[in-house]
Amino acid sequence: MEVSGPEDDPLLAQLHRVQCPVCQQAMPAAHINARPAAAAAAGGASPRSWGEAEAPEEEEAAGDADGEDDAGRWDADAGAAAFGAPGGRPRAPAAEEVRQLLEGKPLADTMRPDALQDFVGQGRAVGPETLLRSLLEASEVPSLILWGPPGCGKTTLAHIIANNSKKHSIRFVTLSATSAKTTDVRDVIKQAQNEKRFFKRKTILFIDEIHRFNKSQQDTFLPHVECGTITLIGATTENPSFQVNAALLSRCRVIVLEKLPVEAVVTILMRAVNSLGIQVLDSSRPADPLSHGSNSSSESSVLIEDKAVDTLAHLSDGDARAGLNGLQLAVLARLSARKTFGKKGGQSYPPSRVLVTESDVKEGLQRSHILYDRAGEEHYNCISALHKSMRGSDSSAALYWLGRMLEGGEDPLYVARRLVRFASEDVGLADPSALTQAVATYQGCHFIGMPECEVLLAQCVVYLARAPKSVEVYSAYNNVKACLRGHQGPLPPVPLHLRNAPTRLMKDLGYGQGYKYNPAYSEPVEQEYLPQELRGVDFFKQRRC
Repeated sequence: MEVSGPEDDPLLAQLHRVQCPVCQQAMPAAHINARPAAAAAAGGASPRSWGEAEAPEEEEAAGDADGEDDAGRWDADAGAAAFGAPGGRPRAPAAEEVRQLLEGKPLADTMRPDALQDFVGQGRAVGPETLLRSLLEASEVPSLILWGPPGCGKTTLAHIIANNSKKHSIRFVTLSATSAKTTDVRDVIKQAQNEKRFFKRKTILFIDEIHRFNKSQQDTFLPHVECGTITLIGATTENPSFQVNAALLSRCRVIVLEKLPVEAVVTILMRAVNSLGIQVLDSSRPADPLSHGSNSSSESSVLIEDKAVDTLAHLSDGDARAGLNGLQLAVLARLSARKTFGKKGGQSYPPSRVLVTESDVKEGLQRSHILYDRAGEEHYNCISALHKSMRGSDSSAALYWLGRMLEGGEDPLYVARRLVRFASEDVGLADPSALTQAVATYQGCHFIGMPECEVLLAQCVVYLARAPKSVEVYSAYNNVKACLRGHQGPLPPVPLHLRNAPTRLMKDLGYGQGYKYNPAYSEPVEQEYLPQELRGVDFFKQRRC
């Protein structure tokens, strides 16, 4: 169903007046489409910077890596070109123009790069000398599993591959495992088969959050990846060794994307700041506001402290999406509140200018910067680090890993249960009271809960880390298990003298005969307690049956 607007009626179009985004003049809505081009000819913005150039290519099937076209995207050059003044002199953007750029799509989406040379922070995976980089530049894309933490660039890399695929007439389809069904996958595969059969055209299928697909859904891809009907690219934050079928995993190359370093996040944030026309205030020279990457002779109405950018990069914890979204929220919050400042560092500023400070970006981020996933691999990584730190008697490191788990939202009872296990496995008979300490900690956590129980866990962790260690019992019992599991044939019977004889029949059969009751003897009793086949075996001395 089409919806008509004021532009569909000439009379309404004359009455409906809008403001030109270039020259800020009010005019009838019917004239607005032709206005930016005229303004650009006078030294203003180019039509493309306002989304009026040629229409983007129509996306195949489910669209590109983002499921949308590039109409809402801008880059630093386009953003700079949009802010012009009559006479060819560049001017800084007004606060309202910055607000219009930020409203609508998330900044993390609009700032997504389109080319590999703009993809920063993942040099080990797609650096200039890597095999994957060479394959991507040659449009020879293999089936891939992109594994990495949130905001490290998995979807962005898929978006870059999608843009490159269009140039080589390769069909690129995107599905999300959170919403797609098996029928959706089969439809895409069927269309890919037709494209390959009739047009000799390749199809790349990108599955975001592929670990959300169950085993049967993942099995759908197997024969088609094998025969080359589709090239599969899956993105996941979970360890593919556990979340992706082994058969499918063997047909794909796993690309590990690491958490972005702070320098890469700063680069991404500065790219966004420059594209918005925001000036960066150099804290080392407060009397001289700097605009990194801007040659504008006039000062912007929106400024941001350089330390605010650095703080945001650190708090993002390698998550570029979180950093960009935090920047967007911080700037929008300041613009919406229209908070202004008069003097900072001895320099006076006009009341119409807005400054985004370090505290603003902290508020804009609005989340813990600790990376921790209670249901994912980081959960096991952290508990392993805690266990090994206590085993190594490093109480300081043990407290750190405990704090990282608790501050990340881990269940305190889970940690307490692991401490009970540690008390027997690693401390054991070297300090038998360690088990009592751990059990008491578990009970205390159960009684009072978080956050009060965190000090109980901290006390127990330090106690166990500083306690003497012994794995004698743990090792001996492992030897017993190995003996039982490796035994060939039926297990040996219990010796008759060790059997219980509650009935006359059992006594007549010899149950209990020859057993020496130890308390009845004042000296040590020579008596065999193992089956005949295992006599002489000492599980405490690493002797296995």
